[in-house]
Amino acid sequence: MKTAHDVILKPIITEATMAGVADKKYTFKVAKDSNKIEIAQAVEKLFDVKVAKVNTLNVRGRYKRQGMHGGYTPAWKKAVITLKEDSKGIEFFESMV
Repeated sequence: MKTAHDVILKPIITEATMAGVADKKYTFKVAKDSNKIEIAQAVEKLFDVKVAKVNTLNVRGRYKRQGMHGGYTPAWKKAVITLKEDSKGIEFFESMV
């Protein structure tokens, strides 16, 4: 059985994701084998908030070169969490704005 920390790996902090904080949209790197229901339950448990919806997307690995050799970085999964209007925000993201 997966714990909440096994599903939510780390937050994604970029200019684009921080712009979504005003709309209560938060972005996380999640486990590749997790589904939307597991992600929603993990976020509700970790941050004590109410999740309205979860959007997920698989991010393809990028091609990188080292000298004359090349390869791909690992592929990963991203989740965009939208909170309900009456829910409080996630303090970690709120302190960065």
